[in-house]
Parts: sequence; structure tokens; C-alpha cells
Amino acid sequence: MLLSRPTTIQVFSRIRNCVRNMATEASVLVEERGNAGIITLNKPKALNAVNTEMIRNAYAPLLQFEKDKSLVIVKGAGGKAFCAGGDVVSLVKSDPSYGQAFFQAEYTLNHLIGTYTIPYIAFIDGIVMGGGVGMSVHGKYRVATEKTMFAMPETAIGLFPDVGGSHFLPRLDGKIGIYLGLTGFRLKGKDVLKSGIATHYCESSKLASLENDLVASNSFADVDATLAKYSIKDDSEFVLAKNLAQINRCFDASTVEEIIANLEKDGSEWALKTKETLLKMSPTSIKVTLKQLSLGAKLTLAECLQMEFRLGNHHVRGSDFAEGVRALLIDKDNQPKWKPPTLAEVTNDRVDSFFKPVAGVEDLDLEATRAKSKL
Repeated sequence: MLLSRPTTIQVFSRIRNCVRNMATEASVLVEERGNAGIITLNKPKALNAVNTEMIRNAYAPLLQFEKDKSLVIVKGAGGKAFCAGGDVVSLVKSDPSYGQAFFQAEYTLNHLIGTYTIPYIAFIDGIVMGGGVGMSVHGKYRVATEKTMFAMPETAIGLFPDVGGSHFLPRLDGKIGIYLGLTGFRLKGKDVLKSGIATHYCESSKLASLENDLVASNSFADVDATLAKYSIKDDSEFVLAKNLAQINRCFDASTVEEIIANLEKDGSEWALKTKETLLKMSPTSIKVTLKQLSLGAKLTLAECLQMEFRLGNHHVRGSDFAEGVRALLIDKDNQPKWKPPTLAEVTNDRVDSFFKPVAGVEDLDLEATRAKSKL
């Protein structure tokens, strides 16, 4: 039986309430087993949400394991979450330099994962959102379970789907990625596999046995064979199957206004609910997000993350991000006062400004950083 799943707001709130205790516990556990390096995100009370320290504590051993081991397994402690995101309250309450350091560390880690030369296997058991997606989706193997819950809910708090969202979302089939990125729709269990977010699906109760078999692997072929042995095939219908044609038609647009018009023209219950969802989001965020995903479809992972580094730094300096976090996580009145409050008032110049260099902040050069890491 599946346990009831927390709402996105409850997840963010739990992160906020527990993250203050992070400094007193070992945030990342690192071990070696046979041919494998194993990294465990170890903040279960905070649903393994990451901060800058945790990211750095994972990055260093990943670099070493790439040289010394045959594969890496990354998982979350506690059984409820792989990683539910990041400490967004600290991001909006701190000086912009804090956000700059966080985004630099996080996106450098995302790029390392995306260019890893040995098998990188993420057990995305439980909640995987935001930063947790970045620590899994760019790796070669992502193992979902019946407990997996995936979402990129950033537009609800005035942010954008980062951690490489501009790279992986537009590469999903049709317009599914655009839909997920704009609406924050949640995928659960086998639907995470059917969407292309996960590469394999395994019963949660068998992850320990899977890990035991993987640690003896010596190659990608060994990993492929082991994962195939544990993977469950399923012929049930994808949760979005009945709406795929509508998603592809309505979200095939160059502006958010066109998407809204398409949904109105469709007129179905699904379309009207989707329109309602979009209109609750930050108007600035969903316009920035649509441009981000459109550009990302033609960029490399490094280029996407470098673009997102600009976006992230602009957001911590002046956007709806602070207001969204206030309304959903701090005051919890769920009544964000977006500025501006309507799509019509968000000008193209305003959207374009998020993609320009940030004064006083040097752009990331992830290819150069990666090249140095191999020395």
C-alpha cells in the first residue's frame, strides 16, 4: 500500500523546518563497497534537501570515485525521499553572494554527473524534486520505485526549473517537458519511467539486493545486465496518455499567451484546469521558463547550466522568488503578490533581462572546470 504523499508546499515547509539542524549531522555519507563508490544523502528529516555544504561533500568523492571505482550509486537516507530540493528560504533571506555560491556548486555538480565516465546510478526512491532531479536525471541510470514522486514545482515559488531543466525537459517526448516545467505536474511511480525521467523501475523493497549485485559490476554492460534483471515491465497506461495530444497541441507555442489561448480553445475540463494552474504561477516565472526551455532545446548541458547560472543570480537579486517563498513557506498565506501580477504586464525586455550577464558575477565555464577535474 502506498502512503499518502505530501503536497509540494508541505515538502518545501519540511525542508525549511529541518534544514537548520543540518550543521549538527553528517550531511553526506561516503563509502566504498567492492567496485562501487556509494554516496548517501543523509538528512532524512529534511527529506535530504541539499545545501552548499552537502553539494560540496558529494562533489569531492564523486571526482575520486571516477578515478578509482567502476561505478557509483547515489541514494537518499530515510526511505521517504531521494532529495526533495534545496533550502530556498536561505536563498531568499541571504545576501545574493550566498545564492551565487550555491548555484555555482550545484550546477558544477550537475555537469559532473552529466559527463561522468563510469556508470552513475541514482536510486530515486521517494520524493525527487528540484536539486534532487539535478543529482539524478543527468546520470546514465535512474532507478524509480513505487514510492517515487517527481516534480519541478519552481514556477509556483517565482523561480524556474533549474539544475539542468533547460536541457532534459525539452528533450522529453513531444511537449511533455514544457508542460511539466510550466505547471509543476507530479509524476509518480511507474509514470516517472514512462515519461523518460527514469531509466528503470524496481520495487523499493529490492533496492538493497540490487545494490549488492551492482557493487560487483565492472562495466556498463554488467550494470545494464543487473538493472535489467531487477527491472519491472509494466503495460499500464501512462498517466498523461489521455491528454498527450492536447499537451502537444496546446503547449506547442512560442509564448505563454498562445498556450493560454490554446487551452481556452480546447475548452475541456483538463484544459481549463491547466489554464487555472498556469495563471496561479508567477507570470514572470512562466514567461522566463518558456524561453529557457526553448533555448535549452538547442544547447549542450554545459551551455544550459551556464544560462541557468545567470537566471539564478538574477532571481536572487530581483524577481518574484522572494515573494513566492514568503507566501508559500514563510508566512504560508498562499497569496503571493506577483509583480507584475498579469502576463500582459511582463514585457519581453523584462524576460530578456534575466538572460543577460549579471553585474559583478563571472559566467560559469563548466567545460574548463571539468577538464581540470580530470587532471
